[in-house]
Amino acid sequence: MRFSTPPGLDDLVEMAEHALAAIPAPLRDLVRGTAILVEDVPDDETLRDMGIESPWELTGLYQGVPLTEKSVGDIPREPDRILLYREPILLEWIETGEDLFRLVRNVLIHEIGHHFGLSDDDIARLEEGD
Repeated sequence: MRFSTPPGLDDLVEMAEHALAAIPAPLRDLVRGTAILVEDVPDDETLRDMGIESPWELTGLYQGVPLTEKSVGDIPREPDRILLYREPILLEWIETGEDLFRLVRNVLIHEIGHHFGLSDDDIARLEEGD
């Protein structure tokens, strides 16, 4: 996709949907029921809870109970959510020159990793191929 103006929320939603569709079906099935949302920036409460000062530092967030901590006997709470933050993603896109779809896909996959119970360190090791 080429853009003459900054991509909007709907554009990033479309990219996230395409990225999700490309994930192998057995893994994609494990994400079923997880809401994938795009917002412009993280809210102040989220930043405060995470100890992050600048909204530009957070491109995505998983909110929910990781699969490794769920039990069939659990009482359902709010649905799990993956949030992608448009403006921080666009800033990274501008700063790095990386393909925007690839960047959106990487953020989405990173947050799906948290859904599977992986830590940031676990995800970094997988990304490095260790």
